[in-house]
Amino acid sequence: MAEAFKSLCRGDFVLIHDAANREDETDLVVLAEKVEPRHIAQMRIDAGGLICVALHPSIAKNFELPYMTEVYDAARSFKVLAATEPNDIPYDERSAFSILVNHRETYTGITDVDRALTIRELGLIGKKAMTKRMMAEFGRSFRSPGHVPLLRAVDSLVMKRQGHTELACALAEMAGVTPVLAICEMLDSRTSKALRIKDSIKYAEERGLDHLDGFELVNEYKKWLGKKWRNK
Repeated sequence: MAEAFKSLCRGDFVLIHDAANREDETDLVVLAEKVEPRHIAQMRIDAGGLICVALHPSIAKNFELPYMTEVYDAARSFKVLAATEPNDIPYDERSAFSILVNHRETYTGITDVDRALTIRELGLIGKKAMTKRMMAEFGRSFRSPGHVPLLRAVDSLVMKRQGHTELACALAEMAGVTPVLAICEMLDSRTSKALRIKDSIKYAEERGLDHLDGFELVNEYKKWLGKKWRNK
């Protein structure tokens, strides 16, 4: 785990597999404030899933970000939103999705350069938002809708939910860096499914990247929390 902390701090990718009985997916994970266009290119070419940004619950609250389901609840006059309620997710109780944004200095928002700018700036403003309200500054910096989906981690992170959103934020917390991270699912064009774990492990080994098991990460976080509480 210590090597993964170092990798995260350097701006290298870390791979995280959640669990075989959950999504059974591996995500490429990188610290948002370190993201450059090359990271976006690697995620869209090598991973192929949806490039999102996971936010620690304290940051999400200080940005005053709603869950997307809450936005839908407030817009029930559009009947299609009620009809498409996500009440049948097979692996979880609730989606982590919030709004989608572009940084205000982007053009279309979708290019590698534009998405890298949006994600990097989310990481930088996230440092401030760990401890104080930042909604007004968030609004000055970002527009919505955009091309970068935001994901709200739940309170207590992996103690309540073991999605990639929470796993990534827990890893960042333990590493002592700002828990704002770009994440992207690794897909397999041969099977048209999620990349098998043996293949994601091979991908990591070939590139010298850390590959973490979600169950082990949860256990390490529990130990880390225990030490933190004892030291108070």
